Amino acid sequence: MVTSPPYPMIPMWDALFQAAGAREFGAMHDWLDRAWRACHRVLLGGGLLAVVVGDALRRVNGDFRLWPNHAEVLARCARLGFQPLPYILWKKPTNKPNAFLGSGFLPPNAYVTLDCEFILLFRKGGLRRFEPHDPRRPASRYTKPERDRWFSQVWGDIRGASQGPQGRRTAAFPPAIPERLVRMFSVEGDVVLDPFAGTGTTLWVAHRIGRQAVGVERDPELAQALRARAANLG
Repeated sequence: MVTSPPYPMIPMWDALFQAAGAREFGAMHDWLDRAWRACHRVLLGGGLLAVVVGDALRRVNGDFRLWPNHAEVLARCARLGFQPLPYILWKKPTNKPNAFLGSGFLPPNAYVTLDCEFILLFRKGGLRRFEPHDPRRPASRYTKPERDRWFSQVWGDIRGASQGPQGRRTAAFPPAIPERLVRMFSVEGDVVLDPFAGTGTTLWVAHRIGRQAVGVERDPELAQALRARAANLG
């Protein structure tokens, strides 16, 4: 499973959470828990869940603070029965000349720039087992340079995706993210699920590299576009 959910306490997702009756940070994560619980139910033993999520900076009642989405997802998925694995920091390259927050050169009231997202990794149960000489594993092999780069904890070579006209609703991520994750943690012929399918980036990548793909999307317009594109793929 590879997905990026709506991020709690990010203004672009307020309407979505409020429509579900979730207005506070904890309630927003209660809502996401329903997805993680369903993921745990349908994931096969030894299967992997990868969650791309960022923290939030927001002023609430005059108080500017960090809302640690990654820590909340990590703790909640562990309580639901997932085994947390070492996670990846996706450090997005930026060309912005003014990336700092706060008072600039005058201490002590500036803030560290929030320029990383987390790729949290979880396993259901123990290691996945294969029959001896299963041909899918060698067919899915990656190279030594790919292994050395992909299994490093900091990914700093992938830029964020262009959001386009629907970016305020979809928060698309670059295809390189799901492509690496799918190749790292699945073999050819596996089924890849994205429970927050959005524009379908994970689905199209999985299909292209020899996996089956299933997506869940609650937005009717996006779901219709996904079905139309899937039909065209035959």
